[in-house]
Amino acid sequence: MFKTESRAPSQNPNAGAKASENAAGAKVRVAAVIPAYNEEHTVGSILQVVQRCEAIDEVIVVNDGSSDRTAEVANSLGARVINLYPNRGKGGAMKAGAKATTADILLFLDADLVGLTEAHCLDLLEPVISGRTDMTVGIFAGGRAPTTLAQKLTPFLSGQRAIRREILENIPQLEDSRYGVEVAISRYVAANGIRVEKVLLKDVSHLMKEEKQGLIPGARNRLKMYWEILRVLGFR
Repeated sequence: MFKTESRAPSQNPNAGAKASENAAGAKVRVAAVIPAYNEEHTVGSILQVVQRCEAIDEVIVVNDGSSDRTAEVANSLGARVINLYPNRGKGGAMKAGAKATTADILLFLDADLVGLTEAHCLDLLEPVISGRTDMTVGIFAGGRAPTTLAQKLTPFLSGQRAIRREILENIPQLEDSRYGVEVAISRYVAANGIRVEKVLLKDVSHLMKEEKQGLIPGARNRLKMYWEILRVLGFR
């Protein structure tokens, strides 16, 4: 769906030590935005990682109508929490998070990731901060087989991205895209010649809906997700 350059994971533990400065040496502000819907069991571990990442200036959790303790957990760990009621879907949550900050670069991360480290965050951020590209897309590699395979087949559906905020703000009807938000972003950048770089996220994966919600509810919500993606692609 979009042309990309690929980049291997950083092998240098100090990579990105000056990641919050662009190529001209100017300070660049970065906000991590984490959309979350009923993720009380996993959002805490994601927050602990991003809060240790030296390139990130602000951490925002968008609690998208959760009925569990997602907001409470995020608050207890010092994140800025935006509560949306009723649920607006992932696209609405991402747009709300973007509107809540003046940061130059937005790092979007799913709230149910497994295996995320500070190095992964820096690998996503550095190409955008340096000005080498306008958006990065994180691709799972070497993690759990089902999620790694899914991202190899459909990399444009990845929820792990760093993007310049002015690009995100220009994407039309993002708040209405719900689970189709990644498709909407990918189509926009492809249509407008925006530079994109894929970044391998070694040993990262996420929990499946069926694991979090149970077999039947998870399968039902997975079908809903697929329908919302198809809707953005133009199928009715």
